[in-house]
Amino acid sequence: MKKRKKKNVFFRVFIISFLIFLSLMFLAGGFLGSDENHVRFLLLGIDSKDYQEISSVRSDTIMLVDMNISSGEINIVSIPRDTRAAIDGRKNPEKINHSFAYGGPDLALSTVRNLLDIELDQYVLADYKLVREFVDLVGGVDIYVPMDMKYSDPVADPPLHIDLKEGEQTLDGEKALQYLRFRKGYKDADLGRVRAQQEFMKELLSQSVKMGNITKIPGMIGIYKDNMETNISFMKMLVYGVQSFSLDTDMINGHTLPGSAKMMDGLSYFIHNQDETEQLLKDMGIK
Repeated sequence: MKKRKKKNVFFRVFIISFLIFLSLMFLAGGFLGSDENHVRFLLLGIDSKDYQEISSVRSDTIMLVDMNISSGEINIVSIPRDTRAAIDGRKNPEKINHSFAYGGPDLALSTVRNLLDIELDQYVLADYKLVREFVDLVGGVDIYVPMDMKYSDPVADPPLHIDLKEGEQTLDGEKALQYLRFRKGYKDADLGRVRAQQEFMKELLSQSVKMGNITKIPGMIGIYKDNMETNISFMKMLVYGVQSFSLDTDMINGHTLPGSAKMMDGLSYFIHNQDETEQLLKDMGIK
């Protein structure tokens, strides 16, 4: 079941690139989690050009990634940043992305853990620079841009200038950011944008794990060490990474937390459906 993600999805390319890296470890036998059947972690993208500058920054992208060791299946659950959730230390439920601003990745991690009622103790946090550098390192990504994309926001952080033409092309790191940050113009709004993101994800994954890119692993390591924060031991990620470049992109499933938008006290929230969420997690083998 293919699902969708809320706005500001340019951090999805970070999610993609880091997932590539961890997938290599996973498929070769580098188990990262404490659960013997699953590798599970929370991926956080922040709306800043530097992950080290996180004071009062809200998480722009929140994704639960679960890798089933037995089946080889990888599930990614996007959690809309407007999801209404209880946050430790706050009197009333708030939007889930506020948790990062209040207490960094640890509070975001505990908030998601409590929301979904699952075991979850690992996180990864990153910024724009990783996005651009990774795509450039693997030689860009070949993809069909579905429409002319043009938009400008000079006050964004970093400033946003999108100018892409419709058609088949190779996107370098900067153009990949433009493609993934574009969110206006799709006929069916978020659904169209998410389909574009999913197509990009498939293409980047398939092109990144070619045997020719195995020599670029040291560069990948450098990019991640310079542009991310995580509580996952790097040794756990690196031990088996060079042994496998056999990722099957058909085994990657994208989902969105089940639920719907609702106005409450003058604010727009995403209210997750607990029963459907429970069933989704059961289908993924998490519960």
